Amino acid sequence: RFCLPLVLASLPAMATGEDITPALQDSWGDFWLFRFFVNAAGYASIVVPGFLLIQYFKRRNYLETGRGICFPVIKSCVFGSEVKSAHQDDGSLPPRAEPTESSTARQVFKLLFCAAGLQASYLTWGVLQERVMTRTYGATETDPGEKFKDSQFLVFMNRILAFTVAGLYCALTKQPRHGAPMYKYSFASLSNILSSWCQYEALKYISFPTQVLAKASKVIPVMMMGKLVSRKSYEYWEYLTAALISVGVSMFLLSSAPNRTVSTVTTFSGIVLLAGYIIFDSFTSNWQDALFTYKMSPVQMMFGVNVFSCLFTVGSLLEQGALLESLRFMARHSEFTAHAVLLSVCSACGQLFIFYTINQFGAAVFTIIMTLRQAFAILLSCLIYGHTVTVVGGLGIAVVFMALFLRVYARSRMKKRSKKLLPGETPVQKV
Repeated sequence: RFCLPLVLASLPAMATGEDITPALQDSWGDFWLFRFFVNAAGYASIVVPGFLLIQYFKRRNYLETGRGICFPVIKSCVFGSEVKSAHQDDGSLPPRAEPTESSTARQVFKLLFCAAGLQASYLTWGVLQERVMTRTYGATETDPGEKFKDSQFLVFMNRILAFTVAGLYCALTKQPRHGAPMYKYSFASLSNILSSWCQYEALKYISFPTQVLAKASKVIPVMMMGKLVSRKSYEYWEYLTAALISVGVSMFLLSSAPNRTVSTVTTFSGIVLLAGYIIFDSFTSNWQDALFTYKMSPVQMMFGVNVFSCLFTVGSLLEQGALLESLRFMARHSEFTAHAVLLSVCSACGQLFIFYTINQFGAAVFTIIMTLRQAFAILLSCLIYGHTVTVVGGLGIAVVFMALFLRVYARSRMKKRSKKLLPGETPVQKV
């Protein structure tokens, strides 16, 4: 996979009889599309042999003919141990604890705890993410310092800590009996690490506020993916709020500040990477939604996805030789080490707060908290890193968040109406 860029880079040198300059070679390594295909090739070197093995075991009818010490492992990875349940609410999420009048103070304390945990985890995560991807390390009066370039290493750091936290949680608490074939987690894992990689890479080309608004607008591709993957139908208010979000994001993106710096200019590469993030993330949520038809808890889902994420990222990093290079960067810059570790801790803790908040208060309360978090993240980024927002851009932000709150309100009303019409059923809310 390195042959094409080397040949292209060597053409000028062959014509002039000069050696290939290191700067020209580095320019290929810095090109995001080239890195994307290199990473994808690394994942393919694991996915393709795994796919061939799965097909081999299925064609051989290994479930009936297999024997030996490896049989339980192969059965769990390829076939699973239980039949898929007919309804998602059989085991996807544990029943939510309804607040009672006698424990109002305790419920308020839990709500404040959840809100504080989510805000602290993801606001810190957002600030550190922008710091790591857009600022240099080791800068002095004579040395401009160096930037960390390998987004895949950050994804690996996040996933290995999330894998450890989820594994410990599953080991220490009672979980439903797992029945899904393990290989099915690999689809969500691939799309998840690709979406995270696009998210980190996009910060090299666009501002953090633009990225936050793009995340808010992922409602639109999620609905499209829901139509394609899960054959879902949507209410009129969902289409209305999606249209309002797209209008607000367009207002923000098309607004221009008179003194906008290069770091805040939305480039074509940034738009493509944001589109990649939204598409991959939309597939992840819909595939996980389909996997929840097996009896499992959200933490089991977190564990299964991160097992493959660690496998894919560490395999790709080792093949490229990028793992040792990133570790050497950590050794040179202790500040980066602290930032990368804290970034991973915030990501893992944030996921646990998500599960706990939805379990205790439902998806509507969680969505309100996270919507407020997005607004705070934009404000915090503008204050710390000096991003400028025009009046039209500010109106666009207001339209986006108004649409998000309208979406939460409409969903809550629909849920109450369905409870009145069908008192015996309690539908599970999705985020």
